[in-house]
Order: sequence, then C-alpha cells, then structure tokens
Amino acid sequence: MSKDKPEQEKLLQFPCSFPIKVMGRDENAFKDTVVKMVQKHTGTLSERDIRVAPSRKGNFVSVTITINAESQQQLDDIYGDLSACDDVLFSL
Repeated sequence: MSKDKPEQEKLLQFPCSFPIKVMGRDENAFKDTVVKMVQKHTGTLSERDIRVAPSRKGNFVSVTITINAESQQQLDDIYGDLSACDDVLFSL
C-alpha cells in the first residue's frame, strides 16, 4: 500500500457527487439555514439537489443536499459549519 496519501483521501476522487444529510428540528426555517451554510462553500444550489423529509411524528426533518464536491477541504469546511450550528442535531 502506498503511503503517499492519507487513507481518507483515497476513498473519494474529486470532483464527485456527494450527498450531505443533515437532521434537525422542523422549526426556525431549518432547511433554509442548512442550504445557506452549504451554499457558502458551493455556490448556488438547484432545488433538484435538495431533498427534505419529515420524521414520522413531524418533530424533526432531514435535509439531504447533493453537491459537486471539489476537495476534501471543501467537505471539511461544510461539516465544520454544520457542526457549529445549534440547530443541527447531526450530519452525515
């Protein structure tokens, strides 16, 4: 096995299509908040790249945004912003 690149970098080849799933409470314009955070790193997103699914009881919502990821650093920056947001319960 080559030791030129960390193992994590070998898992993805950039650019690539990459889904980001974010869960939070279905309140305070959660979808808009998440979309704005991701767009900060990707530019404008199309509505076809965004899927929203409410939880069974309607208390929570998942927002899945499929982006054209350019680099591991871009993904790290997006997940860093999502992690810092109090409205985000978790992201995958």
